[in-house]
Amino acid sequence: MGLVSPALGLKVLFSALGCVMLATLVYTISMDGLPFRKDLLTPWMTATLVDFYINIVVLGAWVSYKEPNCIIAILWIVLLVCFGSITTSGYIVLQLVKLSPLESLEDPMYFVLLGQQRKNGVDQKPKLSVVSARVLFSALGCLMLGTLVYTLVTDGSPFRKELFTPWMAATLVDFYINVVALSVCLGSLQGIKLDKCILLDCSIDLFWQHHHMCLPSPTALQFHISRSSMPRSFQQQQQARLKNLLAENRYEAPLKRDESPRG
Repeated sequence: MGLVSPALGLKVLFSALGCVMLATLVYTISMDGLPFRKDLLTPWMTATLVDFYINIVVLGAWVSYKEPNCIIAILWIVLLVCFGSITTSGYIVLQLVKLSPLESLEDPMYFVLLGQQRKNGVDQKPKLSVVSARVLFSALGCLMLGTLVYTLVTDGSPFRKELFTPWMAATLVDFYINVVALSVCLGSLQGIKLDKCILLDCSIDLFWQHHHMCLPSPTALQFHISRSSMPRSFQQQQQARLKNLLAENRYEAPLKRDESPRG
């Protein structure tokens, strides 16, 4: 039996989360009516909505980066504002469906996170500078912190039974589905950084062994690569690179410790 691809697991996860939110929305409307009522807007519901829409800003920024067409990006952002995690789940599933078989097997979330132009190997001009992004998200973080402190001071603890209305429950489900999506994306980004650190460490180790232990020949270097503790994909990459050097006659064995260049 073959292994289930990571992309398939993610499709199942986000399809299920989207269906859960859709069912929650339909159930809450049928049981408690529409949410556009003033009596629902308690201080803690307001704080929850602020938190929810800050997440929407983060997801909207990603969609804006991901989509090369501004009109399509705006439409997706409007759907995010209106339907929350239903749109989030649907958008991620759609991006997973667009992946090639090879991308689905390697690291699906990495390719999902990439902008379309960057994915095609084209440099993508950022729509928002790094400094502007830092200022924006720092301000949003401060806004949420201020909202949290103010609500705690004026309305007390949120862990009270009377606050847990049907629409508060639905909003929390919506909020935490978006949190799951953001956690998966951030987890993928942290994994990419970790992989780069591992490869850098392995490269340094290979350089040290090659130049300071003075491996005398290409055969010895190939043996060292195959016996090292480096990831298999990195071993294959280094073996291929060495073969290319040998084919071009560019490999030069290092001098042994007791040898010196002759004049």
